[in-house]
Amino acid sequence: MLTRLYGRYSLNKMVYSTKTYSTRKLYEAYNELKKFRDFSVSPLHERFIFPYICGTYFGYRKVDVLRVVAIAKSISPKPRYLDVGCGYGDFLEKIREFIPEAIGIEKDGGIFYEFNMAKPDYIHIKDVSLDLNEKYDVIFVGWMDPGVDFRKAVARCTDCIITTLDQGISLGAEFEVFGFRRIAWWRTPSWIDVNYQIMNKYYTKMSDEIYDSLFDLRGAHNLWYVYTKNLEYTDQITNALSHCQQQNSTKYDFEGILDECGFEYFENLQHSKIDTNNLFSLWKIEYEQNHM
Repeated sequence: MLTRLYGRYSLNKMVYSTKTYSTRKLYEAYNELKKFRDFSVSPLHERFIFPYICGTYFGYRKVDVLRVVAIAKSISPKPRYLDVGCGYGDFLEKIREFIPEAIGIEKDGGIFYEFNMAKPDYIHIKDVSLDLNEKYDVIFVGWMDPGVDFRKAVARCTDCIITTLDQGISLGAEFEVFGFRRIAWWRTPSWIDVNYQIMNKYYTKMSDEIYDSLFDLRGAHNLWYVYTKNLEYTDQITNALSHCQQQNSTKYDFEGILDECGFEYFENLQHSKIDTNNLFSLWKIEYEQNHM
């Protein structure tokens, strides 16, 4: 248990504090990042240990990017794409390789200005709840801070929403109450679980027996939901996803970390140690039956 808590301690001290947008907390996080780099086993680890600064709060692969792009381009050959709450733009930057006009919105400009970081022109500083007044083909909502809810503003401005939900910490981002229907979804690792596995595997002294017992506690549960309120989009979106799932793609360099930590593409995980026959597959696309 102490070893398991070590991962929690690292998560709280190094990562969780960055979810608040105070300058003091950001400076604390950056100082911890500098310390971490002195003994880090791999520079690729920091995107999962410090997701707010170096990565995202959802563990993704290139296949996730390609799926989101496929959805957008099934609606329009030149889609108007918006990433709400994009932070430093880690995921948005990957999307822009395929949709160059994609833009993002981030509420707190301090994350750039306080640290003399160049803010890309395609990231706009504004409050989504107050300033979102244009129509987009697709809006991606990758993260909402606990206690923050801008779903109503997002729902007014698009007919297609893609969102991620980490059941461990983020707000439930369901959109059915705003007239949307979920037509597809898939599961990726919780960044908390990835954090645990990295810390336990590379930065904590333990026996193989203890490590194996902790490894079995994985409960990957970051969910990607695809919503639409325009039923005409349903077939074209599901067809695009089906075609995308059948294609093999190159990988980002950081995907190897996910493989090493036991979160391989299409890996089957147990729902629980008791129900060993009930498995779920990472990155497998599930379609809502009433929309097929």
